[in-house]
Amino acid sequence: MRFFIVLTALVGIGLASPPNLKDVSATPQKMVDYINSLNSTWKAGQNFKGRTLDQVKKLMGTRLDSKGKPQLEKLYHTVKMDLPDNFDARTQWPDCPTIKEIRDQGSCGSCWAFGAVEAMSDRYCIHSKGAMNYHISAQDLATCCKSCGDGCEGGYPAAAWEYWVSDGLVTGGNYNSSQGCQPYTIPSCDHHVPGKLQPCGDILPTPPCNQQCIPDYPKTYSDDKKFGSKAYSIASDPVAIQQEIFNNGPVEADFQVYADFVSYKSGVYKHLTGDFLGGHAIRVLGWGVEDDTPYWLVANSWNPDWGDNGLFKILRGSDECGIEDDINAGMPNV
Repeated sequence: MRFFIVLTALVGIGLASPPNLKDVSATPQKMVDYINSLNSTWKAGQNFKGRTLDQVKKLMGTRLDSKGKPQLEKLYHTVKMDLPDNFDARTQWPDCPTIKEIRDQGSCGSCWAFGAVEAMSDRYCIHSKGAMNYHISAQDLATCCKSCGDGCEGGYPAAAWEYWVSDGLVTGGNYNSSQGCQPYTIPSCDHHVPGKLQPCGDILPTPPCNQQCIPDYPKTYSDDKKFGSKAYSIASDPVAIQQEIFNNGPVEADFQVYADFVSYKSGVYKHLTGDFLGGHAIRVLGWGVEDDTPYWLVANSWNPDWGDNGLFKILRGSDECGIEDDINAGMPNV
């Protein structure tokens, strides 16, 4: 079925069923109206205009099965201090520009790579006290880590952190940036409406692993490699995750995406209705409380125009959609 919304929820409240569309078509207004009528903790709006179900699903490139996933050392933090009610890594480390950045994975299921390199970049700056402002390359990770999965066809976040320690990663900026050794080569695109870019289309093939830097970059590929000193996961305990972020910076998490999530606009997301689409990896920046609802503050990789300026909040403390099940991180070699 190409139209991904669960219709039974609409029928159950007496709303007419949406037409049998051939694409996702901006999350049909009836579903948006239904979500907003619940007066829950978040608001919906129209997103992903003109996208087919298969196209949207393939953006969810995080593999949730255990086959092929490395088993990283699991840390159990002992809370040594009272954690604040609200914490935002962007304000805690204001001199680290990558923490504020929202990247764009384009038409590629490389979220597993983006969540990892974003947090790695942040941690270089944090743990070097601002001396290492690296922009770790999503291109290098998505194309060259064969143990991680299949690039644009999906991969394992834990394997990305393991690869950083064993093989290292070069620097590389966003699409069309000419920044670093290997900038991202898949074009940015609109994951929302209205948009400034071309609409995202079919998932593109994974570019080949190219162990060279772009012309005129002053270092060789091997000389530009940056390594992690340690990779690990965090116990599925909200307080332990908070302590990790508070101590060491943003982490990578993944969660189960349902159809209602793609219509997120503001507030604290929790699953209300819609079919399961797949696994999606993101970067967790902090936490807070909004209208008595605890949340995680999360950066997505669908460019700054999606959601709340590229960010979203998701319910904290009850493992909403598995958000607290698979937290991966590591320490940079600084």
